[in-house]
Amino acid sequence: MTRPGQLPDSLPESLVEFDRATDGGGEPPPSAALLPSGLRDVLPPEAETEARAIETMMGIFAAHGYDRVKPPLLEFEDSLFGGSGAAVAGQAFRLMDPDTHRMMGLRPDMTPQVARIAATRLRRAPRPLRLAYAGPCVLLHGATLDPERQVSQAGIELIGIDDPRADAEIVAVAAEALDALNVPRVSFDLTLPRLAAVMIEQAELGLDQRRRLLHALDRKDAAIVAREGGPLAGVLGDLLLSAGPVPRALAMLMAAPLAGEARRLAERLEASVQAIRARLPLATLTLDPVDFRGWQYHTGVSVTVYAGREQVGRGGQYVGGADEPACGLTLRPEALLRAAPARPARPRVWVPASAIGQAEALRAQGFVTIAGFDSGAACSDAPGDDIAEAARLGCTHILRDGQAWPM
Repeated sequence: MTRPGQLPDSLPESLVEFDRATDGGGEPPPSAALLPSGLRDVLPPEAETEARAIETMMGIFAAHGYDRVKPPLLEFEDSLFGGSGAAVAGQAFRLMDPDTHRMMGLRPDMTPQVARIAATRLRRAPRPLRLAYAGPCVLLHGATLDPERQVSQAGIELIGIDDPRADAEIVAVAAEALDALNVPRVSFDLTLPRLAAVMIEQAELGLDQRRRLLHALDRKDAAIVAREGGPLAGVLGDLLLSAGPVPRALAMLMAAPLAGEARRLAERLEASVQAIRARLPLATLTLDPVDFRGWQYHTGVSVTVYAGREQVGRGGQYVGGADEPACGLTLRPEALLRAAPARPARPRVWVPASAIGQAEALRAQGFVTIAGFDSGAACSDAPGDDIAEAARLGCTHILRDGQAWPM
């Protein structure tokens, strides 16, 4: 039996349950609840859970020296889509500023904004510059597997340094944040988004052949790669099939006949893997060396973060404002919450108006206090009325004789 003040093992899932269970007013008109495709209201307890997860991540980022910045949701086009922002311009909603008659855009990604801040308002700050951010982004189109068009981001950027240890730091900090949220089965899938394009350019293939070959690589079609690859057919086919755990995939990449920029990219990846292993010896690392789908502005070692099969973040090397080298990683709180085990809800205790002075002590014990009123649905002094009111409001406990008793 639960003792007074003891936290219960399980709680009602959300206020939505109580609304369903006590629905006496009927549904609102359909037009009042209808939202555009890909947009939704985030209800209890999901909204609070997401906010807590973001603050947990931001606390870990801050502990590693990443200072928080807060760029605006809306910017003029010339700043929002400058530099690396040009790569995400096709995903942005646009509107006209009624004051200046200049076009503005809603951000689809926060990384280009952070790069702009580093290159302008923080241009005199010492490098390497560590910045963190969290906020909503709005996409013109949702993805096939994830149709949401308003998404949350929380991430870090390490600006002004080009070093394998910087790549390792980004991965290590993200791993710590995921661990704090109890996200299971985390893995980091590494890639070089520019490698395939560099190799094809070095081979001096015709324009149409380049397009067909890149399309085949994007679709992981080994047969077409073999047919269209020309002098690259063998090596690209091998690299395409090498995707998997890092030891084997990296060995195949380093053994490939690469030259010039392609060889430099591979060697940098090898150094980054060694740096990551030094900080996270037990991390699950995989490698897909010729994957480039969805990498709009990344120029070097890049990483996709998975929790099981759920993609929960991605990032890597890119060129920031003022041509500064940078690397970063952005996590998706909504995806993290789908992957992580649900946290138990906080217990709710109903406090009668006559005992409201005791509510502060209950909150210090971890309870959510729900204050009763002298008028309304429960205005009787009868104990049964108090219990009925506490149950109606979704409480798990009721305050009696100075103690929180389970319902």
